[in-house]
Amino acid sequence: MNEFQNISYLDYNATTPIDPRVLEAMLPFLKSEFANPSSTHHFGQSIHSKVKQAREQIADFINAEPNELIFTSGATEAINMAIKGVAESYSNKGKHIITVSTEHKAVLDTCKDLERKGFEVTYLPVQSNGIIDLAELEKAIRPDTILVSVMYVNNETGVIQPIKEISKIAHEKGALFMTDATQAAGKIEIDVDDLGIDLLCFSGHKMYAPKGIGALYVRQRGNKVKLTPQVHGGGQEQGLRSGTLNVPSIIALAKACEIASQEMELNHKTIAKLRNTLEQELLQLPNTSLNGDSQNRIYNTTNICFKGQDANVMIGRMKDIAVSNGSACSSAVVEPSHVLKAMGLSDEDAFASLRFSLGKYNTTEDIETLIQKIKELTQPNFNYA
Repeated sequence: MNEFQNISYLDYNATTPIDPRVLEAMLPFLKSEFANPSSTHHFGQSIHSKVKQAREQIADFINAEPNELIFTSGATEAINMAIKGVAESYSNKGKHIITVSTEHKAVLDTCKDLERKGFEVTYLPVQSNGIIDLAELEKAIRPDTILVSVMYVNNETGVIQPIKEISKIAHEKGALFMTDATQAAGKIEIDVDDLGIDLLCFSGHKMYAPKGIGALYVRQRGNKVKLTPQVHGGGQEQGLRSGTLNVPSIIALAKACEIASQEMELNHKTIAKLRNTLEQELLQLPNTSLNGDSQNRIYNTTNICFKGQDANVMIGRMKDIAVSNGSACSSAVVEPSHVLKAMGLSDEDAFASLRFSLGKYNTTEDIETLIQKIKELTQPNFNYA
């Protein structure tokens, strides 16, 4: 069992613990290195240079230029900035946006807000494996389509969309392409040029940095993207996101990117092995099935339906184990997962599904503990009293 309050933590897609090396890197900026990087005095400018260095490091992490990176409070803010910013800037060209029915609520709710303001949004369906049909996307794009937004890695199932092919189709039809890469960043390599991405969002707390920091990539080379600012004030972040920079967390994010670059391959190998062991054992239980594509998915995630069970009850009975029945960002809403429903699951099966998302601090003992507990909970004669 790992060190987190004697809990077997398998909910890394919801949030990750801070890597001790990340914490160590940010601590000086919570203590002695506290100056405002916008201040003109020497102290402020010394901090400004540290932020500049961090920006370069994070930009390099996704093969971007430093001036293409806007710091935000997280992916949700970045998503709002991107979609609303494009909508306002390109409304003269058109008011049609395309996204996918399995996107995170940050995308879906932002699009719903734009619909109330006169924009038209097409929500593409997914196939039973959670992947979109590229032919459906191609048919959906119109002359007035200004943006196609497709999540890189799904937060509930781990399914990976064919981002490179999607961006190619969008660009051939004259639309911008955006991806929410929150569950991809730090787990797999991202090259915005190779993938043809115009806008990309991610959060630090999904990759062992603190909560409250994220980034928005806005392409400025070639097909330059214009955004209308959503936050006004001091003109920070090229006028796109005013407000004093969160220096400690920016430093932390840069360190997290550095560590991920160095350890991504090792993490992939060790985490995938644990995930596969867990999945193989659980799928041997009666009335179980995998939700989502078994091949095109991220290596740390498995989503399993335990037919006839109640996932919420199961979670409540696992006092020393942390798993999820969907997105942590919508856990306050008692309704079946919109992701699983879009993939064709019934309400009953969606309510019977659990997401297991692993991370670099998981151990073989975590997996063994979980397997044993799930076996107990799914026994027909198990007493819930």
